[in-house]
Parts: sequence; structure tokens; C-alpha cells
Amino acid sequence: MTRRVTIVGNADLDEGEKALTGTADIVIRFNDCRSAGPSGGRTDIVAVCNTGRPGKRMLEDPAWRANPCVAAASEIWSIRDPAKFESLRAPLAISHPELDDFCDDYTDGFAAFCAASGKTHYVLPAATHDRLDAELSAYDPPPYVTPSTGLIVIAEFLASRARPGDAIMLMGFGHQGWEWHPWDAERQWIDARIREGYLTRYHDTSSLRIASGA
Repeated sequence: MTRRVTIVGNADLDEGEKALTGTADIVIRFNDCRSAGPSGGRTDIVAVCNTGRPGKRMLEDPAWRANPCVAAASEIWSIRDPAKFESLRAPLAISHPELDDFCDDYTDGFAAFCAASGKTHYVLPAATHDRLDAELSAYDPPPYVTPSTGLIVIAEFLASRARPGDAIMLMGFGHQGWEWHPWDAERQWIDARIREGYLTRYHDTSSLRIASGA
């Protein structure tokens, strides 16, 4: 049985995209879910940066906790394995001293929020990050710090949550933003998964075949 899975980035959405999220079986959004707008929208999973300033800001902001998408979600995914990011602290202190709080960990705070609000808390395994680093190397990325939240979530869903028959659509991905994500390599990685038939983008549904997992 086909599940319609929509993974929604934080780039602006048109009205057609917003409408489609309401018909999906699973909707995944990110951090402050800003592409949904102030009224929110169908949301099952919110994936968060659980280290550094984004994690701290979300946990300290009552508006994030009250966000309609966050309230609607049954799961919060912390996308950064705490031990993995603690291991990055020393090398980043040399290569990127300005990122002195990048590895500060707020996973426990998200776990506590989930426990208090009846949500499932899931910490993505370091193996997903490591596998992406290896696969992105095929696209010769410039030096970067970490893959984006979006790419890590896409890879994890394909690896551990996708079922035979899933139709997985991406929307709201602009492949631009923080300078230390490998945006061009990420676009190429996603394009490869689209050619293989595991994903499609909004407005490109003709390329989708039935996903067989990954």
C-alpha cells in the first residue's frame, strides 16, 4: 500500500505545495517549520538541530514550543548524535574557531520536551552522518562542516523508515543557506536518488517509481 511521504524544507512554498502537504500520509518538517506559515499545517515529524545556537534558541523560545507544527508532531528527531559532535569539537576549534558553541549539546532538552508533551524523541545515529560524508565525497565538495539537516533526514528516512511502495516527495528545498553545508554536492546526491526512483521533487512526479527502501 503506497504511503505518500512529504519532506518539507524551509524554502518558500507555493499554494500548490502547501495544499499537497495536507494530503500526505507523513509530513516531515524542520526546526521552526517556517515554510508552513503561522497557521501551521499537517506535520508528523519535526527534525531539529539539537546542537549549537539553533538547538539552544528553539528550547528557550516559547514560540517554538507553541508552534502549531511542533504541537501537531508526534515525533521530534534530534539529527546530531551527541558523541559524534563532541568528537568534532577539538578539530573545529582549530579549523573554525568562530564555531565555539557549535557542538554544545541540547539533546536532553529535546528529550525532556518530548517526555512532557507526549511525543516520541528519536536521535539519529552517527552512522547516517558518516555514510553521507562518504557518499558526498563522490561529488568533490569543498571543505564543509556537516551535511544539512535536510539531507541527513532524507538519508535516514530512506535507510530506516521507508517501506516498499512509499512515494517520497521533496518540496521547499532551495539548497542554499549556511556557508558550511556542501550545498552543490547535496543537490547532486538528491538528484542521484531521484534518478534511482527513490525520491521525487514537486513538479517532477513523472520520475517516481515505487520505492524499495534503501
